[in-house]
Amino acid sequence: MRSRTLAAAALAGMAAAALYGQAQAKAPAAAPSKAGGVQTQATLAEMTPAKALFALTDGNARFVAGQREPRDYKAQVHATASGQYPFAAIVSCMDSRAPVEIVFDRGIGDVFSIRNAGNVIDQDVLGSLEYAAQVVGVKLILVMGHTHCGAVKGAIDGVQLGNLTQLLEKIRPAVGGKVPPAGSKDDAFVAKVGRDNVFLASQEIYKKSPIIKALVDSRKVAIANAMYDIDTGKVSIEKLPESNKN
Repeated sequence: MRSRTLAAAALAGMAAAALYGQAQAKAPAAAPSKAGGVQTQATLAEMTPAKALFALTDGNARFVAGQREPRDYKAQVHATASGQYPFAAIVSCMDSRAPVEIVFDRGIGDVFSIRNAGNVIDQDVLGSLEYAAQVVGVKLILVMGHTHCGAVKGAIDGVQLGNLTQLLEKIRPAVGGKVPPAGSKDDAFVAKVGRDNVFLASQEIYKKSPIIKALVDSRKVAIANAMYDIDTGKVSIEKLPESNKN
């Protein structure tokens, strides 16, 4: 069952890779007219899923290079007070080392940020994503995990702690039945489970939300997967490991 689920998740990975290729080949994404501006109804209307992904990957490249765009946050507060037009919704881990607006070099009003331990998907997250996609009109849903994730390590080790226990159970399908003797101290295994957890989460969004599924099938919205490296600051669009495609 797990291999079939991960094989299905591989399709999402290939779609994300294709989307990333389209983004690289296209002109720069629709953006505010000047650095530090805000997203508007007009810039959102010009956005496509590929352009939205380009905007994020290009922003991360600036972040890694130490060349972030200048922004007047006070001006952005006033400019977005009457409405918001974010182009992407990002589901990521609550880890303090992975703040999405910073690592993607985005400003106020650019993205919805949904964060919890282990970037897990539940009914509340799905409802938030449906609002972002159907009501506001974001073009991209990005599920982003990160390296050295404490929630992933907790799921590997079978940690039980109050309400955290049921949260970690949502990550267990990515762990599978065989855990190496070193458990969460095996860095390669932690990285593998983190990637698998991202792909399974994106599949869960598609399968459990008819609203989002319809938007994805009609190409109005795309779902992409990514991993953030807390050692380098780089975000990578992830492909499923070959060993999990059967």
